[in-house]
Amino acid sequence: MSETSTTEDPRHPSSDPSDFLDPTVGDTTTTATRPTGAEGVDAGVGLTALLVAAARAIETHRPDSLAQDVYAEHFVRAAPACADWPVRIQQVPDGDDNPLWGRFARYFGLRTGVLDDFLQRSVGTGVRQVVLLGAGLDTRAFRLDLPSDCVVFEVDRAGVLAFKQQVLAGLSAAPRAKRVQVPVDLRDDWVTSLTSAGFDPAAPSVWLAEGLLFYLPGPAETYLIDTVDRLTTGGSALAFEAKLEKDLLAYRDSAIYAATREQIGIDLLDLFDRGPRPDSAGDLAAKGWSTSMHTPFEFTRLRGRGPLPEPNDALEGNRWVFAHKPRP
Repeated sequence: MSETSTTEDPRHPSSDPSDFLDPTVGDTTTTATRPTGAEGVDAGVGLTALLVAAARAIETHRPDSLAQDVYAEHFVRAAPACADWPVRIQQVPDGDDNPLWGRFARYFGLRTGVLDDFLQRSVGTGVRQVVLLGAGLDTRAFRLDLPSDCVVFEVDRAGVLAFKQQVLAGLSAAPRAKRVQVPVDLRDDWVTSLTSAGFDPAAPSVWLAEGLLFYLPGPAETYLIDTVDRLTTGGSALAFEAKLEKDLLAYRDSAIYAATREQIGIDLLDLFDRGPRPDSAGDLAAKGWSTSMHTPFEFTRLRGRGPLPEPNDALEGNRWVFAHKPRP
């Protein structure tokens, strides 16, 4: 695998990738609504949450780990659908040469660490509301050193949150900040659910949409971005992942997509929305946000470990976008 240069979207030139981290350029878990029998993590997009958990588990056990999540492997082991998936790279016969559990898992580990830093830097400026959109099996409320007066809102389908809560309760895990589960499908009225759960639009907040937007139709992504803008005040921040490929199917035989499909039966290209993608970074900039867009490979070079470009690369269109809403 050789390192080659990449080309940014010329509409949003990048600064130094470390610049985005500065936002100035007892169990305290509650549940907003009792979970009901929604789809869990056994199929579809829910199963991808377990894929990310397995990747985080593998990353956690690396000596040069970029992110630590001691809960991740417990999610994997608790779900029958992935009981035989690896949680350590030593359990993979071809190790880091495996496109799925080597390169793709390193991607998720890198993404986790970068977004951890983004969130913690935002909280370090005094932000005390965190919103995780499509939270999945995210455990940042448990594993990050967050202030006790910080509130973490986890927004996802009831079945996913119920599975996560069951596993964490079995471990007697206690969050480091107040954690509020908001069981709602993002295709439904999640704004009412979030504000009813105690979210205050008048106070600064930091939002993560990690591995979410490319599952949504373009208009749904635009609505979500517009809604985040409407629900935030100055001093708030948002990080999300975008894909810029014009034709996702051109990468159907890429090593990552093929390995994911063949080894664990997840066809990501059947789950991703393949319609035209909006320019969400540009939309935020037009609304007055300060935005920067980066390839994941920039952070590989910055941190010394992670995926680098390769031929027919399913990651070459991935971009990580970091946005800050200026204070008045």
